[in-house]
Amino acid sequence: MEDALKPERILYVEDDEDIREIARLALEMVGGFKVLLCASGEEALAAAPGFAPDIILLDVMMPGLDGPSTLAALRRQPALKSTPVAFMTAKIQPQEIAAYKELGAVDVIAKPFDPMALSEQIRNIWHNSQQ
Repeated sequence: MEDALKPERILYVEDDEDIREIARLALEMVGGFKVLLCASGEEALAAAPGFAPDIILLDVMMPGLDGPSTLAALRRQPALKSTPVAFMTAKIQPQEIAAYKELGAVDVIAKPFDPMALSEQIRNIWHNSQQ
């Protein structure tokens, strides 16, 4: 029965166009996900409710609304209050990961990420967040 429950829709918020494109290809081609890309936190806040993502991936450092600020704003939207969020960042020291989790992230994915492993990482994060 658990296999029927899988994440299908991913919102990925990343200001670097090249990283966005690599992630999109990895998630769509390798993982079979439906992906909505946003270049900023502001764009994500506008697009996320209508897209209804199963999981949200947030870059930490972005101009304007950074990842933590975007997460806080997403949590104020009723439809996204419990959607699992993972940060994607190069800042992965244990104290940084702990701080991201205190903000409400379910996990942290290290950048640079492995495009071939990214979809499986996201499925594992999503499954762990459902328990």
